[in-house]
Amino acid sequence: MKKTAVLLIAAALLIFSAVPITAEDAPTGSVSGKDMFIDRIIGEAESLYNKANGRRQRAQYAGDIYVCKNFTTYVFRVSRDDFRMAEFPDTQLVIPDNQTKNDCRPYAYGVEWKAISAADGNPFYAAASFRYDSSLTREENRQKAREFMMQVRRGDYFQMSANYYYGVGAHSLIFIADYDPETDSVRWTDSNMKGDKVNGIRYGYVQFDAVKDINWFVDAFCQKTRGATLYRLRDDIVYIGAETGE
Repeated sequence: MKKTAVLLIAAALLIFSAVPITAEDAPTGSVSGKDMFIDRIIGEAESLYNKANGRRQRAQYAGDIYVCKNFTTYVFRVSRDDFRMAEFPDTQLVIPDNQTKNDCRPYAYGVEWKAISAADGNPFYAAASFRYDSSLTREENRQKAREFMMQVRRGDYFQMSANYYYGVGAHSLIFIADYDPETDSVRWTDSNMKGDKVNGIRYGYVQFDAVKDINWFVDAFCQKTRGATLYRLRDDIVYIGAETGE
């Protein structure tokens, strides 16, 4: 039954794309479409990191790709045309904007994205979320926040509202490895978490393979009105080879 379903998906994709695919249920030893997409996203982030070479990048205006959410959106969009969701093979993939301030209430802006359906192109789902619960003690909230961070997987997009060493407000990043229980840490890539101003213009620094103990993140977002969400790509991401035609 599973094999038949995969063949039907492949046939549908050939109709819409006229090119071969690599599906999530590909033969053992091959790379899934989802993993290929994650590799592309992380690879593009690393490329931008290498290109910046430690130099600050402008992160002041709406079109600057080094603003935090712009950075994570950019590395998604660079490769999205090579991929589709098997369930919606003719729909271009999109990444939702942050939820509006009013619609985040009673929590602070930055805790989540807009609710865009998969049918409209959103290939992500909320794999886990944390919202500070004032009915619980601080330590109970911290334990829940730690459990939330232990669910991090490679390729997860992370959206948080935080008050921490580098600033106050919303921040977006991408985890590049699973949570490591041996070191109790996570690794990520982002832009503009660290930054400074020159002549009134904001500049950010690109990070790749940054690493912190998960308690560092817990301290950042485990506060009243704040929280965070982990967004994960669906398992039915398929490769359609739009660029190479392979």
